[in-house]
Amino acid sequence: MESIEEWWASGEQVTVRLGDTDRAIFVRRMGSGPAMTMLHAFLSSSHDWARVAPALARRYALLLPDFLGFGASAKPVEHSYALHEQADLVEALWALEGITSTVVVAHDFAVSITQELLARRAEGVLSVDLKAVHLLNGGVYPHLYRPEQASMALLDPEQGPKLAATLTQEMFALAMKPTFAGGFDPSEDSATIYQAATRDGGRMVASRLAGYINDRAAHSERWVSALEQTDVPVSFVWGMRDPVAGPDMVDQIRAGRPNSPFVALPDVAHWPALEASEQVTSALLGA
Repeated sequence: MESIEEWWASGEQVTVRLGDTDRAIFVRRMGSGPAMTMLHAFLSSSHDWARVAPALARRYALLLPDFLGFGASAKPVEHSYALHEQADLVEALWALEGITSTVVVAHDFAVSITQELLARRAEGVLSVDLKAVHLLNGGVYPHLYRPEQASMALLDPEQGPKLAATLTQEMFALAMKPTFAGGFDPSEDSATIYQAATRDGGRMVASRLAGYINDRAAHSERWVSALEQTDVPVSFVWGMRDPVAGPDMVDQIRAGRPNSPFVALPDVAHWPALEASEQVTSALLGA
């Protein structure tokens, strides 16, 4: 697997217009064929997909961005981050890349961004055809999502910035450990995600980024409805030992999308693409 430094060196920053401001957004491109857009987790980066991307790139032209505030993308300090804006970013990248149809793969908080894209499609305002959507462990039903204590601490307007400013790699690894399955060694991945989260002053925006939790709750009805009612083919690849999107979430997914394919990974927690890359690759390729 490529290191995160190699990953970033093989991509580039492109200029994307968001609102009335130009932003530098990191994009990694791989492969050829029909488009597949891969969207990453909270505090992480597109490097989340590094273990599955090479095999997928043999069939698809992959577009792998770092969201605004994450990884190697711009991290404006005095900025109110919102999931709607991240959805705008995805649309702007599609326009820039000339993508008119794509498969979308989303994990963790990017699941909500994908639900917003589905809502826009339902309203007839999405210019790109979504060929299929694959969702991995995220807050599909916000009321059933159980954020880790560290995420909730970041959300606190007084304590969050202080916590982020003093966050060490050891603290970060300790906070992340419960989100990985017990039989998996997360040390390498925790270190890589920490590097993405703290790059270019990331500590200064981490608390603001955590606002996605409130954003998700505020738009729950819109996003749940969009997912349950869409005619876009939707499938799920789910770590069943996930402490933040676990059995209750799975039960609701199966009730809300009873005909959607659901690949259960029994010995995997919150990070399927890191913990079980071969199984995730097979699921995404329909093997």
